[in-house]
Amino acid sequence: MPILVQRGLPAYKTLKQENVFVMQDRRASRQDIRPLTVAIVNLMPIKEITETQLIRLLANSPLQVELELLTLSSHKFTHVDPLHMETFYRKFEEIQSQRLDAMIITGAPLETIPFEQVDYWDELKQIMDYTKTNVFSTLYLCWGAQAGLYHHFGIEKRILDKKIFGVFPHTSHDKKSGLTRGFDEEFFVPHSRWAESPREKIEAEPALKILADSEEAGVHMVVTKNKRQIFLQGHSEYEWNTLKLEYERDVLRGVDIGVPKNYFKDDDPKKRVVVRWSGHANLFFSNWLNFVYQETPYDLAGLSSSDD
Repeated sequence: MPILVQRGLPAYKTLKQENVFVMQDRRASRQDIRPLTVAIVNLMPIKEITETQLIRLLANSPLQVELELLTLSSHKFTHVDPLHMETFYRKFEEIQSQRLDAMIITGAPLETIPFEQVDYWDELKQIMDYTKTNVFSTLYLCWGAQAGLYHHFGIEKRILDKKIFGVFPHTSHDKKSGLTRGFDEEFFVPHSRWAESPREKIEAEPALKILADSEEAGVHMVVTKNKRQIFLQGHSEYEWNTLKLEYERDVLRGVDIGVPKNYFKDDDPKKRVVVRWSGHANLFFSNWLNFVYQETPYDLAGLSSSDD
């Protein structure tokens, strides 16, 4: 939530320059308050796990959020109870005439498949185009981030020789960015992927800025200059045991998979998991919601294009 300050207070100018969320008392007295509408396009096979992970982070804020869970018409998800989908999810076509404060497009286990060969690619492109004029801020996660960077900026993903798997230290490159406000110089993020959006192509795109990266895991957080499109290649939302379950599943299947780095105590899968990313995960989502709350129009009919 914003800090309300009196007009003329010297700290106001300094804090505004640092992108700290402060608001003059005159503006606050005239401000209308309403819930933020956030939609999640859940592309993961096991819906309930991803729902829980993201809702936990969205709920860790004093802001009131109204949630929409969205699915696709062009693909039938088989790892979820149909009744769950009927009860809690709406199809994109049902909401495409609405405007939203924010949207999250999740990842999907499709990293080695060309985007055009994904059976719901055309519908996903339609959703991504919709976000540019109908959503104030869109957060793309992992494969979703690679898909968004490809669709909006033509940045093709690169398949890796070895899976990036573990919890890696990252560096934040803009201390004044509202999205990384309060971050330590080094923070940790889980990764689990076989592909990446290449750094050199991101750096060559003038509309994009790298906010955080890792020497081992590569680029993590990329934003457009107006921060209305945010791309995360890591998985800040992961629970403490997500990588553990992935690792044990692959071992049982006979997959040649290494132990996730910096995850188990002493990198020993017989020892406990060391959680070192959840604080910054909560901080990032809180910062993102505060950014949306501060900048989104009260009347979404006045929403401009994200290209503006």
